[in-house]
Amino acid sequence: MTWLAIALVLVVVTAGLLRWRRPTWYWMTFGATLAALRVLVRYGSVMDACGLTVPPSRWRLALARATNRPVPGPRAPRILRIRPTRTGLVLRLKLRPGQDAFDVAASCDRLRHSFAMYGVTSRELRSGVVEVRMTGYDVLKRVQMPAKTDTRSMHVPVALREDGSVHYRDYRAVPHALTVGATESGKSVYQRTLVAALAPQHVALVGIDCKQGVELFPLARRFSGLADNPDTAAELLEALVAHMQDVYQLIRAEQRITADVPDAEIAADIWSLPEHLRPVPIVVLVDEVAELALFATKEEEKRRDRIITALTRLAQLGRAAGIYLEICGQRFGSELGKGITMLRAQLTGRTAHRVNDETSANMAFGDIAPDAVLTAVQIPTDMPGVAIAADSTGGWSRIRAPHTSLRQAVNTCNRHADLTPDLPALAPFRPALDGPAPVDAPAVESIPATA
Repeated sequence: MTWLAIALVLVVVTAGLLRWRRPTWYWMTFGATLAALRVLVRYGSVMDACGLTVPPSRWRLALARATNRPVPGPRAPRILRIRPTRTGLVLRLKLRPGQDAFDVAASCDRLRHSFAMYGVTSRELRSGVVEVRMTGYDVLKRVQMPAKTDTRSMHVPVALREDGSVHYRDYRAVPHALTVGATESGKSVYQRTLVAALAPQHVALVGIDCKQGVELFPLARRFSGLADNPDTAAELLEALVAHMQDVYQLIRAEQRITADVPDAEIAADIWSLPEHLRPVPIVVLVDEVAELALFATKEEEKRRDRIITALTRLAQLGRAAGIYLEICGQRFGSELGKGITMLRAQLTGRTAHRVNDETSANMAFGDIAPDAVLTAVQIPTDMPGVAIAADSTGGWSRIRAPHTSLRQAVNTCNRHADLTPDLPALAPFRPALDGPAPVDAPAVESIPATA
């Protein structure tokens, strides 16, 4: 009996230490089983208390009267499947007649308290079937990306969502995106994570960094074109517009519009072309868009108009030519001048890190997801990297990118420097590199020297 008590104490202490220091390990060893039992035991009463039950059907009432049995009670949604994950539980529910997926979504907060989970979200899979995702701990406190992710061409993982799923940047589905956030909110880390994820792919990276290149130029070995000032940025963007027109001429020449060609094979963008003719896709990263839109003199105003016009043309026409925009800034509103709101309307994907005022959040979400505005303002300052991601469908979620240091991003870009395409249109803007690519350096913080 003494040994049993000692073993029980050791198990409890181990569980407590794991829950404190390694919440993922705790969840996989103890938490998932306890949570599943808690959900199954409390399920009926919790659904009844949350108003997610329906009265028994008439035929069941008639059958109970005919057989002199007790009147059946209200019925909760039927559990089709319960599946543990590395971050929580996934329940698939079959709704009863008369129930709606919105009823489950409106009760998520009550379900979270009732089942003692950290977070609960829901989404409708198909008519009458709802998936409820429960997280057992704060997955955004210490982001750990899964070992296996769905990485394919122009589809890269960049962050973790609050429900434990992976947030992907899919350029084929969402060609252009806007990222806003205040200083020290995590925009740079998000951008480095995106570059590091794109580096192993067959894609050309083009950067515009008007902070004299301090953010993007360390990654220069993987970039096909870089600009560190507005004058060079204007020329670079106009070169991209000319490249886009050349790509469209190639598509026109290879459309194969003849009677004997099936409709599915008629080319309308670069992805419809044969692989040996397909131009390399280009991702354009703009580090601080406000520096491209501000001006103080007439000459700078003319340059600014050239830049905004080129960016707008790329946003409107670049998708079929395989040119995708990633625009970052602290603010992105009409105060930046004419043409800005037209450009913003073409940026389907929206990501907002911590902002200092509601107006900045409205610039990102006011026209697509108004209910995400308040959440973006409430992101705490002690959690840099937490952001709200949304798109034109109106859906949004809290995400956080894994911390990617500049050294880690540089090592990744150097490792895949041989994949950097050499585009003739961008040859004048190819960064000059001295000497061979250095070997990977350890990604550790430097220790300041003492006197």
